[in-house]
Amino acid sequence: MKTALFSTISLALLHLASSQPHRSHHKHLKREPDVKTKVEVVTVNAQNVVVYVDGQGHPVSTTTIYNNQPAPTHPAPAPPPPPPSPPSPPLPPSAPAPVENQPPQSHQGPPNTGGSAPSGPGFKSGVSYSPYNADNSCKTPQQVATDLSKVSGYEVIRLYGTDCDQVSSVLAATKDSNVKLFLGIYDIAQVQKESQTIASAVHGDWSRVNTISVGNELVNKGGDPGAVIGAIGQARGALKAAGYSGPIVTVDTMMAMTNHPEICKASDYCAINCHAFFDGNTPAEKSGEFVKGWVDKIGQATGKTVVVTETGWPTQGDSNGVAVASQDSHQKALSSIKDAFSSNVIFYSAYNDMWKKNGPGTFNAEQYWGLNGNAPSS
Repeated sequence: MKTALFSTISLALLHLASSQPHRSHHKHLKREPDVKTKVEVVTVNAQNVVVYVDGQGHPVSTTTIYNNQPAPTHPAPAPPPPPPSPPSPPLPPSAPAPVENQPPQSHQGPPNTGGSAPSGPGFKSGVSYSPYNADNSCKTPQQVATDLSKVSGYEVIRLYGTDCDQVSSVLAATKDSNVKLFLGIYDIAQVQKESQTIASAVHGDWSRVNTISVGNELVNKGGDPGAVIGAIGQARGALKAAGYSGPIVTVDTMMAMTNHPEICKASDYCAINCHAFFDGNTPAEKSGEFVKGWVDKIGQATGKTVVVTETGWPTQGDSNGVAVASQDSHQKALSSIKDAFSSNVIFYSAYNDMWKKNGPGTFNAEQYWGLNGNAPSS
């Protein structure tokens, strides 16, 4: 049944996927693990049926328990009661059930203040941020505070990992705002460790967290989808035990999400990185149309909400077909994307990432996607 489902979803996007070449995307080289994870799934279907009887040995109810599940400890039910009295007047109808697929909300810590973004999908816009100096060293909490003091107008800030004490630093730098964090577990071989780092940083107040991602573009880089799905499940267990009940996703490119919809199905919503610049056939002024087209296609095929977790345009570098890397194209692309989306978009990136390495695979533009140029703490 799973095979049929995945084939149906993949066929729904076959035309679009086949028309787009596989492109390189942003590489967080400093935190790039070499992970080989084997995931084995064992399904146990054995079950037992318990029959409760009354004092005369007549069956009155049954229940089913599965292997490794303890049998119920409550006493056997009493015999059926006598016929009820005439019914009372009907009660008013109960409130409607919650809408399905609504993102789970955090129930830890103090209530959200007025004006803050919701957890998961529904925020207006966000921006990504990486706390590294050009020499790949970690920025201090003071440097992070300086950088983020110049970033405004966004409801969500996306981080990619937990190193450099970045979760604590960014929480402290944004404590007087309504900004929420889209946090990341970068290394899926360290899910327990990174989950604990996040839990320690929030001190039980999960109201500041919008979403937690598990991996960034792992399948696009050749990773095993099954390993990613296993890591999502592991993160759910670890973070739930720490008090978190918000959305957990994996982030990947629109091509990876198209070819492997199972990673979207395993997530609480589909989280895609989508850059028109890497298409090579889309000019900057058509960026919004390009990204919106992918969001609509993936949403229709999977039946899930789609959030764009990276999109933007480089200010310098080599051209890629009709995609020109320049400050003018950067502004045109941002304007086009803002016209196409009123919510659920995270722009890449707050500042130029001078700690990265340029190369032909990313058209020598990898460092130059910053919305605000070079970071003030540089």
